[in-house]
This record gives sequence, C-alpha cells and structure tokens, in this order.
Amino acid sequence: MPVIDRPQLLPTLNPDEWPEEVPVIVVGGGPVGMSCALLLAQRGIEVLLVDRRDFEFRLPRAHLLNVRTMEIFHSMGVADDIYAMGPDHDRWHKVAWYTSVDPSTRYEGLKIGDVPAWGGGADRERYAEASPRKYANLPQIRLDPLIHAHASAAMPGRLRGHQEVRDFTQDEHGVVVTIADLADSTVRRQRAQYAIFADGGRTSNDLLGIDFDGVQAIRNVTTYHVSTDLSMWTEPDAILAHFVHPSGHGRRMGTMQAIGPTNYNRYSEEWLIGLAGWMLEGDPEDRATHDQAIRRLLNLDESHPLDIHSINNWTYNGVVAQRFRVGRALLAGDAAHRHPPTGGLGLNGGIQDAGNLAWKLAAVLDGTAAESLLDSYQEERRPVAAFYTAHSLENANRHPPIAAALGFSDERSVDEEQRSLDVFVGEGPDSDAVRERVRAAVDANAFDFSQLNVEAGFHYAAGAIVPDNSPLPDGYESPIVFEPVSRPGHHLPHVWLTDSEADRVSTIDMVEPEGFTLFVSESAAKTWKDAVGDVASALPLHVVAISDDERHWETARGIGPSGALLVRPDWIVAWRVIDLPPSPSDALQRAVDTVLRGGDAPLVDPAEPFVERIRVAAEGIVGLEIRK
Repeated sequence: MPVIDRPQLLPTLNPDEWPEEVPVIVVGGGPVGMSCALLLAQRGIEVLLVDRRDFEFRLPRAHLLNVRTMEIFHSMGVADDIYAMGPDHDRWHKVAWYTSVDPSTRYEGLKIGDVPAWGGGADRERYAEASPRKYANLPQIRLDPLIHAHASAAMPGRLRGHQEVRDFTQDEHGVVVTIADLADSTVRRQRAQYAIFADGGRTSNDLLGIDFDGVQAIRNVTTYHVSTDLSMWTEPDAILAHFVHPSGHGRRMGTMQAIGPTNYNRYSEEWLIGLAGWMLEGDPEDRATHDQAIRRLLNLDESHPLDIHSINNWTYNGVVAQRFRVGRALLAGDAAHRHPPTGGLGLNGGIQDAGNLAWKLAAVLDGTAAESLLDSYQEERRPVAAFYTAHSLENANRHPPIAAALGFSDERSVDEEQRSLDVFVGEGPDSDAVRERVRAAVDANAFDFSQLNVEAGFHYAAGAIVPDNSPLPDGYESPIVFEPVSRPGHHLPHVWLTDSEADRVSTIDMVEPEGFTLFVSESAAKTWKDAVGDVASALPLHVVAISDDERHWETARGIGPSGALLVRPDWIVAWRVIDLPPSPSDALQRAVDTVLRGGDAPLVDPAEPFVERIRVAAEGIVGLEIRK
C-alpha cells in the first residue's frame, strides 16, 4: 500500500481498543465507506470503520472519476495522488469499437469507430469550463489502497478488517452494531450515535429491511483481471474498447480496458476484460473455459501468454433503495443504488453520496443543525441515484445498434456478416451508406461518453435548499449540454478569478469546507457583512466578496450587484437573492434556518420519473437478451 504523509486528524486507536461509543460507525471499507470516514474525520468527528474483508484490494472494478468526484477528492487531500498515479498523458480520453485485437486476418483487429470520451477531444473545453478539476482515470485496484492509506494516516487504528456485522438495533439515543471478529471469533456490541452502511447492501439491506425500486439480475457478466501483451492492437490511444464480430451475430460480446499500472494504452501491462455470459462455452468451473473465451474475444492464439489473476461473476442490476435513511442508519453507494457500469456513474455517485452526507451528519452531531437535516440526504440523493440508474441502463442499450448498422444479426450466417464487413471497408455508394449508418450508431454513444450534463449538471429539486421557482436552464434534459447556473439546488458555477493565470483561483475553491459561504459583490460587501453579524447561526457564515470588475463572474453569478448566493460546503447553492432585500439580515436568517432544518419536504417524489425510466430501459435490455 502507498505510504502517505499527511496530518493525523483523530486520536490513534490501538488494535485491541474498542471505545464504548463512537459518534459514527461506518460499515464497509470500499472507497465510499472510507471517503465517508475521512470526510467526517476532517470535520473532527470520531469514526470507526469495520469491514468483513481484509484491506487487500484485488479487483480492478471502476476506474473513471468525473470532475464532481475529483472536487470531493481534492477536498479530502487525495486528488493530487490520484492524478499522479493515473495516465501521464491526455490521449486516453477515447473509446473505440473493434472486431477484435489481433489483426491476423481480414476480419480481425478491424476498427469500427471511436468517440471522444470523458472530456477528451472536442469536449476538452466544455469540461474545463465546468470545474477546476480534471477527469481522472485510476482503477479501484489502485484507487482503494490509496484512499485506505490516506484514511489510515489521518485516523490510525480506526479501519478494522475481518469484522462481520451480524446484527443491528437502534433507539432514540443511538445504535448498536453486533460485530464478529472473523480472526478470533470474538463477538462485541459497538455503540454509536449513527451508522453509515456502505457495504454494497450485503448486510445492511436485510438488517434494515430495505426495499428497492427497479429491476434486478438483468444480465450476467464475467470480468477478468489479466496480464498479457496486446501491443499488436492498432489502436494508439483508447483505453477502452467494445467488440463487435461476425461470430457474435449482433450479440454483445465484451469489452477490454487498459488498467496500467504504467501504460494506459495498447502497451498496458494489465487489462480488465469483460465477457457476456453467452461467450463462456464449457464448464464455468474450469479455468480453461475462461481462458478460451478471452482468447476468442481478442483473437489470441493458444501460444500467446495470458495470465488470469482474478475472475468476478456479477449481474447487471438497476435498483434504487426506497429509503436512504432508516432512523439513525444511512445508506451510501451500492448499498443504496446499483446499476450497470455504462456511464461510469456507480463509484462517482457513491463518492457524491459521501460528500452530501458528511457535512450534514457533522452539523447534526456538533449540534449546529436539527436532526431533520438528515432527511434531506434522501430527498437530494435518491432522485439523482434514480436518474443515474436510468441513464446507465439506457446507455447499455446504445451498443447493439452498431452491430445492426453493420448488418449483423442472429438471422444471418458468419459468411453473410463477413460480406457485410467487406461492404463496410469497401468503396462506392453502398459502402459509403453503411459507413454513415455505423458512424451515426457509434456517435449516439456520446450520451454515454460525453455526458457532461449528467456528471456535472445534476441538481436537487428539494432538500436543504430554498427554491426560488426559477426555470431550469435551457437544455437541462440533455445528457450532453451543460449550462452552469446559480439556481438553488445546483452546483456553484466555476469561474477563474483574476486576470493573472499564476494567481487565479476558482470560485469552487473559495467555498469554505465548514459552514456556509456567502458570495457577494465587493460593492455590496459591507451591507452583507453587517447582515451576517446580525444572523444567529451555529454554523459559521463566511463572506466572499468578488470584485465588480470580474466580468466572467458577473455573467455566471445569476444575481445583481447587490444580491447574494448562499453556498453549502458541498458547493451546492442553498439560497440566492437577486437584489438586496428590504432586510438582508432577516432574509438571510430565514434562509439559514430553512437549510439547517433540511428544507421543506417535496409534495411529489422527484425520483418517480426516473424510476419509470429504469423499468423501461431494463425491459429493453432483457428484450435484447431474449432475442439474442
């Protein structure tokens, strides 16, 4: 594991020391659980994290870290290390479709198309305008140990492995988690004021009686962590490829992802291979079956070195918990929502759960906010999780049209589909028409790989905010078109301030990690500072006065020169007033009080439209599986 030099935040706990009670116990030692613990520790909240596994991270899993996630990691002091451990170039921002890897025959190693991805190519400027942080790529097999190293340095002795949660009870004063030590069979009852379950739902869903909306067990997938030499691949840059081949007859076959650790292109030393269930021919308990399926996907002969490190069988799910809070227990990450990896929103959504929850839980624990503030966690995150789940399922349906555009289907023979490939690479009007159809099908995946508005434009319709009933920005329903706005419930717009690039600072980095930040213009600063002095708030109120000469901010702020924006520690605009109200202190007091009690409950469930989209998209995937 990496060695991290960072300040210690909490007192050390000896390995055999179990405090009588802690403010928060975190169940689950994946990236979401560890992020929850570290974000709470940064706010001075004593935590204890338990996991039934050890902290040897063996599976690559997720790898994409979008700009909103990297903002949270930056606040945790982890972002710089993530960037340093990931690709050392920007050419990896591409996804490609091929027939296979090894171009040994006419129909193998043939490129079908590609799209820019994750802020690359023509998207680079759009992504840079959305955040001061860049997109990152780091497989969990390296990300998780890094977060663990940071958390261990910040709170020594507070991450406990081989601890299995067996029972959970709670009352009005706190919770009791029954934990079995798998090393020595000791069973203990750990008290805490609150529990965060980030265990993927393995234990928490049954213990808490969690019901889900959506569809489970949609599709079977097998993924492999392998070492092999794929330098014969003709693709120079892309780290991710999807495969479409005549032998598949239009069926989904699999994917290949470069996972470094040194190179993130065709020279990658290690790879994550994903296979559709039908690709396995033979006994799934026989390692040779998996070896042959991988070779078939990539077109590798028997003599080509291939070392399989791990095999992971799993299923696509499209589900969202009906409750993210059960009394003093709160769900985060996969414990609350699970969906396909298309779009890369699972890990990112979980880290964003942590960023939303940590400041609220800390404010409740230190007495600066009412416990009802925790209700806003579900009101805010559940609709976003449902949206992410629906969008991920819809993304999974965007790949079959590429095979169809090539003329592949289960009604045609391999010879017929090879002749379709001949047309695809040929000359003349027919070939031009096929290539245009294929290009359109490939480009439609921009909804997956150029989804800036999904990643950066999500907003909260209800929760710990004061809505102003202003209209949503133009194009808000587009996955691609991102329009930064200061509307309450939205992320604060990112603007670089000052004309000197060496001295510039982003508005995002001016938000204080504790309390609220009030953005005002320099000309109105005295009036608003006086108002802040008259406001009774247990949470600190920080005033940021921005020069009236900052023209880019004048355009982005969405308020007049005498107005104000109240921003939460997670960069969400909680309240705004366009112009100076008759009594600034009274208006600000009402806003702070509303936010700290969690806002007003929504009249209708904002998640419901996305739950319906989940059902429709899942039916589309199941229908494709049945037909194929």
